[in-house]
Amino acid sequence: MTPVKPGARLPAIIWIHGGFGWGIDEFAWTPAERDNDQSAIALRKAGIAEMYPALRGASQNPGSPECFLGEVDDVLAAAEFLAKRPDVDPQRIYLGGHSTGGLMVLLAAESTTRFRAVFSFGPVADPRQYGTSSCVPQGAADNEARPRAPIEYLHEIVTPTFIIEGERGNAAVFPMMRKRVGKAPVTFVTVPGADHFASLAPGYDVIAKAILADTGDKLAIQITADAIKAAMHP
Repeated sequence: MTPVKPGARLPAIIWIHGGFGWGIDEFAWTPAERDNDQSAIALRKAGIAEMYPALRGASQNPGSPECFLGEVDDVLAAAEFLAKRPDVDPQRIYLGGHSTGGLMVLLAAESTTRFRAVFSFGPVADPRQYGTSSCVPQGAADNEARPRAPIEYLHEIVTPTFIIEGERGNAAVFPMMRKRVGKAPVTFVTVPGADHFASLAPGYDVIAKAILADTGDKLAIQITADAIKAAMHP
């Protein structure tokens, strides 16, 4: 986490990185080239309190990985922990993640009303779509796979949620996801010309500005492809 700061309560965000490890290492705070910066460092540089939770079985945490099940509970527990910090506004806690982390935050959004807004970069609709690299074995029984698949519960989301991806990334799953959203407050943002990584760094910039400006009683955040595209070459 970013250190506690004296003064007024700040907005805060929990960030879940990609991959299947969900631990904590230098990857979380080491900036990279702008076309593939997965660190989310721009959010805390903007003055937003930021937390990277290590989930069960990772970074010496107790338990064992559960492949998108118990890890969702860990994300929710992280939010409650963060809300108790003296420098965090408990009504302005956001959630974001990339790739498998993007899938995880969708599952969290489907499970709680705790977050003010959720930002999911580059998820798939069902972890079986990761193929042989997935932690869900190929041929897994439907009752094992469905609870791990955010597409099954998108209609249950009540928190404003932005699903963001480059058109050359996982955006091909957006049409099937749109069919399952119903009336849920979910916005799909397809960034022209970007791949699975290129929209991340500019996306952080756009989200950081939006969070800092979101100070009213009601959420006042709009994330657009045009804004992210414009931030790709600042």
